[in-house]
Amino acid sequence: MVFFLSRLTGDPTDLYLPVDASLQAREQFREINGLNDPMMVQFGRYVADLAVLDLGMSLRQARPAIDVVLEGFAWTLRLACVTMLLVTFFAIVIGSLAAFRVGGIFDRIATFFSLIGASAPDFWLAIVAIVVFAVNLRWLPTSGTGTIWHWVLPVSVLFIRPFGLILQVVRGSMIGVLSSAYVKTARAKGVRNRPIIFVHGLRNGMLPVITVLGDQAAGILNGAVIVETIFGFPGIGKLMIDSILQRDFNVVLAAIMVSALAIFLMNLLIDLAYALLDPRIRY
Repeated sequence: MVFFLSRLTGDPTDLYLPVDASLQAREQFREINGLNDPMMVQFGRYVADLAVLDLGMSLRQARPAIDVVLEGFAWTLRLACVTMLLVTFFAIVIGSLAAFRVGGIFDRIATFFSLIGASAPDFWLAIVAIVVFAVNLRWLPTSGTGTIWHWVLPVSVLFIRPFGLILQVVRGSMIGVLSSAYVKTARAKGVRNRPIIFVHGLRNGMLPVITVLGDQAAGILNGAVIVETIFGFPGIGKLMIDSILQRDFNVVLAAIMVSALAIFLMNLLIDLAYALLDPRIRY
């Protein structure tokens, strides 16, 4: 589907040759890049090359498309790892503490802000962050990756929505766990609150949380297209948008392939995490 839909954007010849290029030059460009052949012939050649792990050359950069994509994916992977580490830590700690005293002031504040964060669209948050912190206050740069300050806005914007969602899942799961019989027994034996929350309760409450964590991580690995494009972050999401606009078909296809593989591996890691946390699955 991606192969055929990407061709609907038009003929790359119109972008990569001057407007006044001769018909002979245009035909030569199409012939060199296999664009003169019927669509099904091009598709058959793509599938045959894919069978030997050849994803073709980038029209724009004149080098293997997979090399271009892996460079962008490396940036997205760094962005996703930093974001999800922060999301996991803060969502688990705050969600567990909120569940410990349901209906308290801390619980109400955490729930209020997490619901706002889970509902806020990324593109709106990114634009507001640029206007406030980069344009008006001039505290942070608007784009690039040169220093740690270039990462603050992209990570912060990507952090907010997964944090709100996961905090709610942690809170709901921990409310059920902390009201279970074995937790009440631990309290009756005089076990302190911290071990009850983070030792006895958290491990059993993490199973549904892992599913949501994996889903959110896969979403970020899949490109974080809007955030990367707005902040000019050189990840795979921005690369896909640029490649579509520039009709660099092989890069688009390679980016989709790498993203799909990343999601597949993420789902595999989720299954392995389930087995580690739940002995019923492991044995």
